[in-house]
Amino acid sequence: MADIRYNWTKQEILDIYNLPLLELVHRAGLVHREHHDPLEVQVSSLLSIKTGGCVEDCAYCPQAARYHTDVEVHKLLPLTEVIEAAKNAKKGGASRFCMGAAWREVRDNSDFDKVLEMVREVNALNMEVCCTLGMLTEEQARKLDEAGVYAYNHNVDTSEEHYNDIITTRTYGDRLNTIKNIRKTRMTVCSGGIIGMGESVEDRIGMLITLARMKPQPESVPINALVPIEGTPLADQPTVSSWEMIRMVATTRIVLPEAAVRLSAGRGQMSKEAQAMCFMSGANSIFAGDKLLTTPNPEFNEDMQLFQDLGIRAKQPVARNVAVEA
Repeated sequence: MADIRYNWTKQEILDIYNLPLLELVHRAGLVHREHHDPLEVQVSSLLSIKTGGCVEDCAYCPQAARYHTDVEVHKLLPLTEVIEAAKNAKKGGASRFCMGAAWREVRDNSDFDKVLEMVREVNALNMEVCCTLGMLTEEQARKLDEAGVYAYNHNVDTSEEHYNDIITTRTYGDRLNTIKNIRKTRMTVCSGGIIGMGESVEDRIGMLITLARMKPQPESVPINALVPIEGTPLADQPTVSSWEMIRMVATTRIVLPEAAVRLSAGRGQMSKEAQAMCFMSGANSIFAGDKLLTTPNPEFNEDMQLFQDLGIRAKQPVARNVAVEA
């Protein structure tokens, strides 16, 4: 089995990315089979527990308060509604339930206390709990860990060089610092990015280098394709082609062989055949359900039919012991 590498160079990854597509898919498939069951894909469900009104200026995000989009702002959802959504997701085949809040950072207030209760309740359903709530302090990360969070998502989004063209209200260093705080707990790291934001191929490679040089590397790497939303600065960006997504997934699999590569936003724009090529290339996780935060996403029954057609099994959740060590 190939060793994990932390010293990839930009040229090495660029050479991989630019391979003839079928050769790239083949090589990525071989790496995938070394480290993962090629017929097992995790199904995750993502619920926006607090939507809109965010003070950040992420150019891709319709939840930023400064942009005029059709997103309806709502405060933190009640516990009963979140638990019902988690139960429905589990019935649909999901083993991981992700909760996202449009916050710049977590604040130590009653809303955070409510989120901790949501985590405990969803964890009791025997589901992997993932949260994406913005920036975290070390103490807040510890509280989420103790409540039973299995993974915390905090994407780097793009390369450090391209980052300021997309976001100015927090720095690349801020993002990396939150990931460092996650690593001080037992939570796993979920961190990836978005393609189709006007970045160069070199920027895509730069993002992968950032992730690959983390020790340990993220356990999960979401690969998102921008879904252009009217009212955001990136509304007029062209749609990312399926070939670009397949190429990005395959390159990610080779560079981050042990990570779960999560085929995330933009999947609804891909044909079933293109999604199958992503699975061949190393994608082993999808988000299912009618919405991915605020953008359209394939429904559970549609994905289960695709799994059946391809002979794929849905991955079972990993047990999470929330007992606090003495």
